[in-house]
Amino acid sequence: MALLAVTNLMHSYGDHTILEGVSLSIEAGDRIGIVGRNGAGKSTLLRCITGEIRPDSGTISLQRGARAGYLQQDPRLDPDETLRESAEGAFKALHDVHKELDRVYEQMGSAEGPALDRLLKQQVALEQQMESLGGYSIGHRIDATLHGLGFTDAQFEIPVKSLSGGQRGRLALARLLLEGPDLLLLDEPTNHLDIDGRMWLERFLRDEYEGAVVMISHDRYLLDAVVKRIIEVEDCRLIDYPGNYAAFREIRAQRRLTQLRAYEKQQDRFRKEEEYIRRFKAGQRARQAKGRESRLEREKEDRTLERPMEMDSFRLALPKAERTGDVVLSARGLSKSYESSDGSTRHLFSNLDISIARGERWAIVGPNGAGKTTLVRCLLGELEPDAGTRRTGSNVKPGYYRQTHEHMEMDVPVWRFLQNAILKETQGKPWSEQQARDLAGAFLFTGKEQEKELRMLSGGERSRAALAALLASAKNLLVLDEPTNHLDILASERLEEALRKPAEDGDDVGFDGTLVLISHDRALIDATCDHLLILDGSGSAEVLVGSFSEWHSRRLANERQAQKDAEDRERQRAEQERKRKEAELRDQARQAASVRAPAPKRSAESGSAKNRHSWLSVEQLETRMGEIQARLEDLEMMLADPAVWTDVSKSKSLTEERSRARAELEELEEAWLRKST
Repeated sequence: MALLAVTNLMHSYGDHTILEGVSLSIEAGDRIGIVGRNGAGKSTLLRCITGEIRPDSGTISLQRGARAGYLQQDPRLDPDETLRESAEGAFKALHDVHKELDRVYEQMGSAEGPALDRLLKQQVALEQQMESLGGYSIGHRIDATLHGLGFTDAQFEIPVKSLSGGQRGRLALARLLLEGPDLLLLDEPTNHLDIDGRMWLERFLRDEYEGAVVMISHDRYLLDAVVKRIIEVEDCRLIDYPGNYAAFREIRAQRRLTQLRAYEKQQDRFRKEEEYIRRFKAGQRARQAKGRESRLEREKEDRTLERPMEMDSFRLALPKAERTGDVVLSARGLSKSYESSDGSTRHLFSNLDISIARGERWAIVGPNGAGKTTLVRCLLGELEPDAGTRRTGSNVKPGYYRQTHEHMEMDVPVWRFLQNAILKETQGKPWSEQQARDLAGAFLFTGKEQEKELRMLSGGERSRAALAALLASAKNLLVLDEPTNHLDILASERLEEALRKPAEDGDDVGFDGTLVLISHDRALIDATCDHLLILDGSGSAEVLVGSFSEWHSRRLANERQAQKDAEDRERQRAEQERKRKEAELRDQARQAASVRAPAPKRSAESGSAKNRHSWLSVEQLETRMGEIQARLEDLEMMLADPAVWTDVSKSKSLTEERSRARAELEELEEAWLRKST
């Protein structure tokens, strides 16, 4: 039986249909990624599954006894709880079992006969339930999850009401992962995660979480690493693809090619019909031509196929900027810090030296709050550093993409906004309407969408328009601060194509200037950048040449080596401690033996003076005595645990082993006395 089944689901907003007769089956352990254009209905599908939205029709069935957990984009949390208290709220069911178990223990104190038997059975059932919910080890799990998602110990006592929106999003994700439902429904779980947080989530979902996962995400690396099945939401329906995101791209490309051929075939037929109508509209076949014209108009209105836009790679030749000097941006001894709310000083970067040459592609990465945007603003001269100097090279014309877009004209259509933006930036060299529309099309605005005023666009659509205007404004330095935050996967891939360096064969498609990119999008960084500036959030910075994946591979190798070295040191320490303890035990054995009365001398021929250890040397006897003494100490510690005595077979086994060890120790001491006297 499926863990969850969705059958013939339909939902509309007014007269706008979002989902039309869609069906979906999710099995235990499935790993499913949901992709599609912004506004296609991905979140609507999840909200219907969770019951937040009542669909117009269709059925949704969750397996009896199964639990589903949903990460929504606007989490509801108790503002008066601390961060850690809120995370611990994930274990409410476990705390309820603890309370019930305490009540059972209290009743067992006065119960007898059948009532006691009933309580004992209830105790066993509750203890099994408690074990399945995490037992007594939840503290470690809470801390590990919060640390993995980027929280520090110092933040654990901060009230939820004092957290930022991004921190609340990460806390909601932590709570959901700690709850461990049978089905995880995640809507953009990486929205507020830095790179380390994304990689931690990737490892957790891939290696630790055993339930089913249904995930909406624009993080292509996360989808590639975690999911085994992709569902694309397109034209109000669901299209199922096997494999991860990379496999989905290949299969979809073939499907798009088929669609393109169908579109071109239809267009050829339309052209032939139009030619026939033009030729015979005024002649003897005018009546027939008129009828065919009416049919053609109806077909164009009702059944015209749209050309699959993503079949086009980015082929638009952007305006070329003037050449800069060899050094575009440089800084020496740059430092910046600020005072935290608790009065302490937070150092973002200290004594930083950096030189960005013409044509280089730099990615600035680091944890949230590490100072990435602050550093960029210092380099551009928008913010004064605490110390150090900065310099902009000759003939540099920077274009800065910010995370907010208050500067955009909201009352003009998309194509006009692009035309106006380019006119403003290129000093009186206007683009025609067709050029502006070509640019809009290259950034995935359809003909109808190009007519929309900016105020009617979503956040992702405005981001695309702003990026299109910036890339066409002939800037020779682009500084992009989280450009893919509101973009769907297709738009992110189109941005990658636009930012790539032009091919060496003279093809002028792409951006040939200098790039400074702040991003947590690992795929975008790998595709566009060849230098890394890594801020650690504690004031230190590292500069590396190469891709993000190369740096990450080196970091993993270094971490594995550091872990191996630490394990080797721990083994050496444990071995030294064992030898020291054995020496102490041998000394204790010698002292104990020396105060005993010497055993009577026996002749070598007397078999009664020998035991099973007589053949050992003095040194071997001392080593064995040390081992037995250490084992006896371990046995005494285990038998001191009250929990051991609740298991009859285990307590009996340990008691018998202790008796055997004591008897062997006496034999060893006797043999040692005979050989050492």
